[in-house]
Amino acid sequence: MADRRRVAVVTDSTSDLPPDLASQGQVTTVPLTVTVGGRSYLDGVEITADAFYAQLANEGATASTSQPAPGRFAETYSRLLADHDEVVSLHISSKMSGTYAAAVVGAELADKDRVRVVDTGLVSMPLALVVLAASAMAAEGDGAERIVERLGPVQEGMRVYFMVATLEHLRRGGRIGRASALVGSMLQVKPVLTIADGQVAPLERVRTHERALTRVIELANELPGQLCAFVGHAAAEEAAIRIGEALEPRAETLIVWPLGPVVGAHAGPGTVGVGCYPADLFPLGIRAASILATR
Repeated sequence: MADRRRVAVVTDSTSDLPPDLASQGQVTTVPLTVTVGGRSYLDGVEITADAFYAQLANEGATASTSQPAPGRFAETYSRLLADHDEVVSLHISSKMSGTYAAAVVGAELADKDRVRVVDTGLVSMPLALVVLAASAMAAEGDGAERIVERLGPVQEGMRVYFMVATLEHLRRGGRIGRASALVGSMLQVKPVLTIADGQVAPLERVRTHERALTRVIELANELPGQLCAFVGHAAAEEAAIRIGEALEPRAETLIVWPLGPVVGAHAGPGTVGVGCYPADLFPLGIRAASILATR
């Protein structure tokens, strides 16, 4: 089908969208900033996931993050509006970051009538899937309002299940949400976490890392029919591949990819999980970025 794109799709780097998929889908990613070892880097532009996790491990460093300035969004929107009718800008939950608020100000500075800024209430793997769906809708010729409308069922059907090696990174970065109740018990239990109402929330408590991994797979498999799934990990590739291989028989779309530096800074090394939704809501037909393809 010919590309009839009138709408530009924008996201931020917390979507952890693989660069080749962003390029193919003509998605523009506005980077957040991550600071580690006393130096600041544009997320995914000036530092890769692998380099970031290596630096964390080598230096025992702590990392902090900051949202893009509104001016960076305004500049991006103005550039895209020069050859598109409208922009749909899809972002990390406003309860986790000031990025959405900065994008709203950026839209006002550019042309607020032609830019739709959306607080998805999500981050990382599920956010990437929503962005890819929006890109495909834009390619079909949909306008901004129609894209946001069609994304509704995808967002409602989206599920995310993940586990962390320790809650310390979420706690220290202020992104722990309702999982704060679990701090102090991590030695006894390994929580399976989700995102609910735009923030991290505990779903289940199990005894071992192995059981938590099994539950992530089982929970994803509870969704009906074929799946669109994005498996993400922070320096936990083997666990990610296990999830990917378990879901592959049912996957209409399967992406296995590292979590970027900003998300990794808050979740911490050892994090692994999956964002997924029933493919019949909006099939994506993507296999290209899967680590599994190289094995």
